[in-house]
Amino acid sequence: MAVPPEGTPCWADAMFGDVEGAKRFYGEVLGWTFGEESSEYGNYTQAYANGKAAAAVVPPMPGQEGMSQWCLYFASSDVAATAAKIRENGGAILMEPMEVGEFGSMCLARDPGGVVFGVWQAGTHEGFDTAMDDPGAFCWAEIFAREPEKSDTFFPAVFGYRQQRLEDDGIDFRLYTLGKETIALGRMKMTDDFPQDIPPWINVYFNVPDCDDAVARATKLGGVLRFGPMSSPFGRFAALSDPQGANFSVIDTGTTEGEMPEITDLS
Repeated sequence: MAVPPEGTPCWADAMFGDVEGAKRFYGEVLGWTFGEESSEYGNYTQAYANGKAAAAVVPPMPGQEGMSQWCLYFASSDVAATAAKIRENGGAILMEPMEVGEFGSMCLARDPGGVVFGVWQAGTHEGFDTAMDDPGAFCWAEIFAREPEKSDTFFPAVFGYRQQRLEDDGIDFRLYTLGKETIALGRMKMTDDFPQDIPPWINVYFNVPDCDDAVARATKLGGVLRFGPMSSPFGRFAALSDPQGANFSVIDTGTTEGEMPEITDLS
């Protein structure tokens, strides 16, 4: 598998106080299996969808206990140079660039609007091994921003994204692209419907064969349905929180409804 282009979503992981509980939940909902814990790297445990690397779960480090959340990583050819760009454009580095053995190098950062994300420079671990249409695979992400103009300035400056606007009177939504290539990344403005105590975040979507079945499995296991299921031109999807509070979405991209909205290039 080739290293993805700079700025491409390339990996996702989450910290869980109850890792075994997270493994049971996502194993049932997404069909994941799990590798052995890597004690050398804080018991980092890789998840697999049909034998392909799909994501990872890990216990929290001391001092980082709290609500669980998925973290999306963007590909970089030079994590130190990307960290410098993040600072130059008003972002903050939460974890300085560090090597993770032979696997690669990483940092954690926050955009000027408060959105937390990771940067990954591949070594032997190049990122997702799954195709986006594989069951259980990452297939889409949305930056939920309270101050969207900050994200719309910051992310293109750091990663060279171009922008497209979805022409829909009901939402403020943009697609980020690399040239003319889509990269499974959008930006959604958080409306007043979102409680003020919910910070901006990146919502990750995982592909499922049947959205309604995945929702039923998730809620039976203690997950909370936040939105949907809803059919759209992009697939039938739903937003959920797992039993430990981590937000994510599931989507059946094979079940679509309605016409594709008009999209306008902005850059």
